[in-house]
Amino acid sequence: MTELFGGVPETNAAEAADLIAAGALMVDIREADEWEEVRIPGAIFKPLSEINDWFEELPRDRTVILQCRSGNRSAMAAAALIREAGMNNVVNLTGGIIAWHQAGLPIDLEPIPH
Repeated sequence: MTELFGGVPETNAAEAADLIAAGALMVDIREADEWEEVRIPGAIFKPLSEINDWFEELPRDRTVILQCRSGNRSAMAAAALIREAGMNNVVNLTGGIIAWHQAGLPIDLEPIPH
């Protein structure tokens, strides 16, 4: 893992896959329309627009990887969780789902039943 500006820990797609295999939680913070289009298998959906409603539900005893489309929104969310909520177990997925897919890791394109 490396650190982005502002001290936000970051992980690349391959490292994130290893972290997930070791028990980390992947949290997709994109909005519903993005989530319904494509997802990382096993990720949970928690939209950034509702972060104040769900951040306290995040575990503090395991690594939490935040992920968006390109890594920008999730980096800002990670910084906020570290700064405002004191969460020292949060990392950002560098490059987001785009980098995940480019690394050849699985994505889910199946429609979500409503």
